[in-house]
Amino acid sequence: MQSPLYLYNTLTRRKEPFEPLHPPFVGMYVCGPTVYSETHLGHARPAITFDILFRWLQHLGYRVRYVRNITDVGHLENDADSGEDKIGKKARLEQLEPMEIVQRYMNSFHYNMQLLNTLPPSIEPMASGHIIEQQQMVQEILRNGYAYEVNGSVYFDVERYNKDYHYGKLSGRVLDDLLSYTRDLSGTEEKRSPYDFALWKKADPAHIMRWPSPWGEGYPGWHLECSVMSTKYLGEVFDIHGGGMDLLFPHHECEIAQNVAARGKESVRYWIHNNMITINGQKMARSLNNFITLQELFSGRHPLLAKAYSPMTVRFFILQAHYRSTLDFSNEALQAAEKGLERLLLAMENLERISPSPSGTVDTSQLEANCREAMNDDLNTPVLIALLFEQVKVINQLLEGTASIDVTHLENLKRVFRIYGQDILGLQAEKAGRTDDRLPALVELVLQLRQEARQRKDFASSDRIRDALLKLGIEIKDTKQGTEWRLL
Repeated sequence: MQSPLYLYNTLTRRKEPFEPLHPPFVGMYVCGPTVYSETHLGHARPAITFDILFRWLQHLGYRVRYVRNITDVGHLENDADSGEDKIGKKARLEQLEPMEIVQRYMNSFHYNMQLLNTLPPSIEPMASGHIIEQQQMVQEILRNGYAYEVNGSVYFDVERYNKDYHYGKLSGRVLDDLLSYTRDLSGTEEKRSPYDFALWKKADPAHIMRWPSPWGEGYPGWHLECSVMSTKYLGEVFDIHGGGMDLLFPHHECEIAQNVAARGKESVRYWIHNNMITINGQKMARSLNNFITLQELFSGRHPLLAKAYSPMTVRFFILQAHYRSTLDFSNEALQAAEKGLERLLLAMENLERISPSPSGTVDTSQLEANCREAMNDDLNTPVLIALLFEQVKVINQLLEGTASIDVTHLENLKRVFRIYGQDILGLQAEKAGRTDDRLPALVELVLQLRQEARQRKDFASSDRIRDALLKLGIEIKDTKQGTEWRLL
């Protein structure tokens, strides 16, 4: 009998057998990017983690509705309730419409996701397209007594909620301890408590992104969009909610509180969180200014990079660690992943060169069951990769003639590599149908030549390069941080 799929549920802090609410249907919601800058390596990990889960659930025969949101409004600079909207600020600095910023970086995100061979979600809703639904949820929470209005803004009353329910159950925080510590350290401004959070914010005169509401012109809080869009497309109770560990508190904690306050029940049955990618032990993040964009990784154009790394190398690097463990960036680790990937892909290619024998010494009868067991053990991709590498040795022995294999076991070996190497891990030879993988490096080379022309004050050559790229469908933009580019 095959073992069931076990997933680590952050809410219960243990591995649990996965039992969907309405089999064979599975609803999965994953927090997507805030599209105001280029996608960096840290963003690649949740994208690949939940791509693996999506692929595996489908392989098990489930019909999966995979929803991944796009945050295009309401995410403020300090992830709290003050500062500018990140997209609005970028639009103001570049003198563009906010939706131009959104479209540019959303296109870039999708392009990078294709290079990493992640499957597109079933639905990809945007926060700005669900303003009415967000206002409706705010009204429900107000009616139920878990929010209050101040000067055109609406805040969630965390202390009031905590009297009836447990605020902090997902992250393990104890609200009373946190409140007693922080009240002496920070003013509450218009909020009753420093732990209250905005459901709707009044827009100041300079705020670009604003909508009419019962409380005046404003915009939704960051946490609200996921509560609204997940339940809109997956129902009031659904199976899986995923995202990075950095979203566990306060974002996902606030989602639970909003759903319970509005509807009297939790919406998510399994909370799944991937761990962080670090640099020298520190989380890779825009706010810490220690991130490497995917374009920089693919082109090698970053001071921390010894060379360029292909999208498949980056994908394989991420899959070599279990999704719940931290993964530290280094050139040595990426180069080791590059060599390992080459060995694995070469073995998959060499499989086609092997001829079966009437009888053989190689037995693959347990191989698929072992691979399945690894994936059912909370998506243990490191163990799966180790199992495939054991077969790389076997393939080399078959090529050397020191082992033999009959037709049944050979077909089984091919099937395992096709299913688990290609379909589940999503690994593929970069030269096979991926001619655009070299595009980032080529564009970066041309941009370097353009930059050298600009330094020589040869602006005629610089403009010719820009115009030639534009004719090829590549738009470039000079910013204070350097030159950015995107495909039109």
